[in-house]
Amino acid sequence: MLIRLAKRSDVKSSEITPKALYLNRRSLIAGAGAIAGATVFGCDSKAELNKGPGKTTKLENVKEGYRKVGEKDALTAYEAVTGYNNFYEFGTDKGDPAQEAHRLKTRPWTVKVDGLCNKPGTVDIDDILKSNPLEERILRHRCVEGWSMVMPWVGFSLGDFLNSFEPQGSAKFVQFETLVRPEEMIAQKSRFEILPWPYVEGLRMDEAMNPLATLVVGLYGEVLPNQNGAPLRLEVPWKYGFKSIKSIVRVSFVEKEPRNTWKAMQSSEYGFYANVNPNVDHPRWSQATERRIGDVARRKTLMFNGYEEEVASLYAGMDLKKYY
Repeated sequence: MLIRLAKRSDVKSSEITPKALYLNRRSLIAGAGAIAGATVFGCDSKAELNKGPGKTTKLENVKEGYRKVGEKDALTAYEAVTGYNNFYEFGTDKGDPAQEAHRLKTRPWTVKVDGLCNKPGTVDIDDILKSNPLEERILRHRCVEGWSMVMPWVGFSLGDFLNSFEPQGSAKFVQFETLVRPEEMIAQKSRFEILPWPYVEGLRMDEAMNPLATLVVGLYGEVLPNQNGAPLRLEVPWKYGFKSIKSIVRVSFVEKEPRNTWKAMQSSEYGFYANVNPNVDHPRWSQATERRIGDVARRKTLMFNGYEEEVASLYAGMDLKKYY
């Protein structure tokens, strides 16, 4: 679905704060270096966007989709987007995914869809690509650690994909799972337990059906790089980045709230909803500000990451300090 709004909103950036649970001192130093060096990475011209990085395969027949960015929302450069990642299956340092994800084989690749739906099944990624019209959607991405980016994703509506399996009325949530393949995702076989595998995430059904919720297959007009979650990942731009699960192999319609990975690991710090909320601090740092990769200036965090107009109604009457 193509959404157009006349209103433009600026997102500002802020200071990098302490890292999540398993980041070590080396990743903190690497992160600081990436932030310092990323000032050369920003690009804001349509020509630059269309040009693409020339690193992977160009995606064809991509239509222009959602764009809600302000004058100061320059696109984060490809080098930063693909070189500074959280993808714990490949390591806890921000640079680990870019170094290690080349091991991941993205063909053949299937996604199992099951649970409370009338048409469960297993679908091949190439059939998914053929049956879902691709759009380029420019979306803000905000991490719980305090950094943000502006991404030119290529993908399609999560809601449209889910509806093709005819979810039943008893399905209240959607659960997602990431691939488990230790021979390729090398951190899954580390002697130090990083996370319980598979990585699990979930959305309430009405969240999943919101037009902003996107299944992503590309970046900068090209096939999604492995380190960014190839071949299929989720992007939920009004939530913190850990909700946007990567390398999806299973989607399940369920009645009860999924026990997502980070809530299972540390429920006092990472709630199920994970909506970007500057008024609710992480127990170890403030969420009131953020730092946009590529900027020096600090910015105030916007409610729902700047998408309040589109999604606030989903949470009407909810205590967003309790349901964080």
